Amino acid sequence: MLNVIDGTTPAKRTPIARFLPTAVGLASLGLMAGPAQAQDQTVEERLAALEAKLAEVEPKASGLEGFSFNTYARSGLLLNGDLQSAPGGPYLTPAGSVGGAVGRLGNEPDTYLEAILNYKQVAENGTRSHYRLMIADSTTSSNDWTAGDGALNVRQAYVEFSNLASFSGVFEEAAIWAGKRFDRDLNFDIHWLDSDIVFLGGLGAGVYDVTFADGVKSNFSLYGRSFLEFPSDIQDQDITSDTDNLILTANNYFGNVQFLINGMKAQENDLRVVGGVTEAAETGLHTMLAYHGDSFFGLSDGNFKAAVIHGTGLGAETKNIGADGDLHEDAVSTRVAVYGTTYLSESWRFAPAILAETSEDRYIKGDEYQWLTFNARVAQELSANFEMQYEASWQTMDLNTLGYQGRNSVDGDYSRFTVAPTFKPQVGGFWNRPEIRVFASYSTWDDELETYAAGDALGVDSDFESSQWTFGTQMEIWF
Repeated sequence: MLNVIDGTTPAKRTPIARFLPTAVGLASLGLMAGPAQAQDQTVEERLAALEAKLAEVEPKASGLEGFSFNTYARSGLLLNGDLQSAPGGPYLTPAGSVGGAVGRLGNEPDTYLEAILNYKQVAENGTRSHYRLMIADSTTSSNDWTAGDGALNVRQAYVEFSNLASFSGVFEEAAIWAGKRFDRDLNFDIHWLDSDIVFLGGLGAGVYDVTFADGVKSNFSLYGRSFLEFPSDIQDQDITSDTDNLILTANNYFGNVQFLINGMKAQENDLRVVGGVTEAAETGLHTMLAYHGDSFFGLSDGNFKAAVIHGTGLGAETKNIGADGDLHEDAVSTRVAVYGTTYLSESWRFAPAILAETSEDRYIKGDEYQWLTFNARVAQELSANFEMQYEASWQTMDLNTLGYQGRNSVDGDYSRFTVAPTFKPQVGGFWNRPEIRVFASYSTWDDELETYAAGDALGVDSDFESSQWTFGTQMEIWF
């Protein structure tokens, strides 16, 4: 499963067996350091000393202690038929403004990277600590030096304790944390769309893995997100206010079934001016029911995930929990997400996805947003290092905005097809990286979508036109 926003898979731990020869060698050198003393030792004493040395290096070899580095990165060039930079990204359509993603293969013109630094320790009593710092940057410039237009940012900085020696009962397997982070279990995504099914991040504290029975456990947390400098005076738009949205979370697992509930409160957010009125939500409720399958819908080997998400008030932002302060007090949204991966034959892989959402009274009383995305990625493995990847994406939308932020109502479809010859160190499975791709994409959409908003990627003032080919190259890596 990908780790998302960031879009990465969890890094695999190197088996300790790979490190044992080195560990034994180091221990042996230590024993040989004093030849005279070694001659006086019995075989049992030497073995005991060797075991002590192995015990000392084992935590580092197994990843329980020490420093480690993880990353996710992508970098690509996207050109139109005139060999000029073309707009792109999974959220380039009008529906993208409310979370409606389309396929990302051959559709990303940016450089985005995450550098994740970890330091782990084990106390004498067995308690484990983990410090993580995550730094990210993003730019659409093709230059080598982009400090002026990049977006360098610290996205995570937290400490987590686990295997606590003094915890027992339902808390025996629990972990506690505090700081700024992505929630460990609430950032799973549909990688081909670069869209989280659900995402929770911010500054707070919580406890993971409160275990009530085999297969039954819960996570509890409190997150804070900031709403800054929003207009709070109908007569004077220069008068602004700030507040914090506090999100209380209970994330529960019953075997493969996940049930999530979030309650939120943003004090005085109802003073926010949206569409000329002060009817923004001050509270919200967000729920999700999901199933994590260990086969391809019971039809073949593979995996699938399915989720239904519903939210009201501040919870009507169904993907980025608690992140949108403009939501109306009567806002209601429902999102459905389904995806899976499998092999159709020995050399053909298949990954379909469906993502859809409907919302009413989202920002202005009486508005309505509806969109639906079908996406499928197919890969044909041709050699140990080369495969052909194909992706088709279709999205339909009906957005009745009532003029929110100057946006016009639109109703129409968007389609795109991509062919991407791909090189990699070893083919096999959708999660093997790194990859180097070249690609060609064909996109088309209804003319009405071009009237959605000024400056929109598909707008009439954009050089990007319907029924146009784009070309490019991209690398992607994670570990």
